[in-house]
Amino acid sequence: MEAILEVNRLNTSYQTFSLNDIHFTLPKGMILGLIGENGAGKTTIIRSVLNMIPKSDGEIKIFGLDMHEHEAQIKQDIAVVMDTSFLSDYLTPNDIHKIMKHMYPKWDPALFFQYLETFHLPKDQMSKELSSGMKMKLRIVTALSSHPKLLILDEPTSGLDPVARNDILDLFQDFIQDEEHSILLTTHITSDLDRIADYIIFVNDGSIILSKSRDELLEEYGIAKCTEAEFRRMDRQDYVKYIKTKYEYQVLVNHRSSIQKKYNISIVDRPTIEEIMLIYIKGVM
Repeated sequence: MEAILEVNRLNTSYQTFSLNDIHFTLPKGMILGLIGENGAGKTTIIRSVLNMIPKSDGEIKIFGLDMHEHEAQIKQDIAVVMDTSFLSDYLTPNDIHKIMKHMYPKWDPALFFQYLETFHLPKDQMSKELSSGMKMKLRIVTALSSHPKLLILDEPTSGLDPVARNDILDLFQDFIQDEEHSILLTTHITSDLDRIADYIIFVNDGSIILSKSRDELLEEYGIAKCTEAEFRRMDRQDYVKYIKTKYEYQVLVNHRSSIQKKYNISIVDRPTIEEIMLIYIKGVM
């Protein structure tokens, strides 16, 4: 598959934090989710990809072009939604349209105003008068209305109610349907990634500790719930990490069906991305 974004051996130091040998590829038509605790490095990766933070080593290519050498050209085909928006709270959607049409040659007024109607966003109301959820929807529809090839999002569904989140996730899936567009996003709402992500990258303390397709994580990984005696029978190479609770051992394994047969363990649950992340962070090797 043709890559829309390639990050190779990215290293950078930012204030008291550093990224260590970050590498991943985002193919066309795919959604890649970055997960991890607060301060793990997710937003720093995004800022580095956007050349907002200088890298000390490595290579970032977008649309096959080096980001450092072709930044202005590349950014014409990228849309970004961060936690903090560059849009003033004193702008109305009508004002935003007047600004964006001069910034992006592919700005689509018809699409923008169609989105406003779909999400019941008033054209003449200042952003500061909107709820946090409506502000986020406005940022997202503004981003999409410039017809980007790559959409980069930092916590895009934060603050949205379940109905609005569902609508936004549908938008993201529609965006990649032609297999020419891609999305890179961070989120704490890992259930969103259970639904829409194609690839998951788990970041911890500035390093990637897990990089898998969503299907591999959810279909092959498992959480074995067993007694101490059952756990002690398991070979070390057959599990990733474990957590000991008051009543049982919860053991993360990466070959669910074969482990269940090999050790005759009655419960090996299909995990969520959140459960996998929790055991990776809190578990013991």
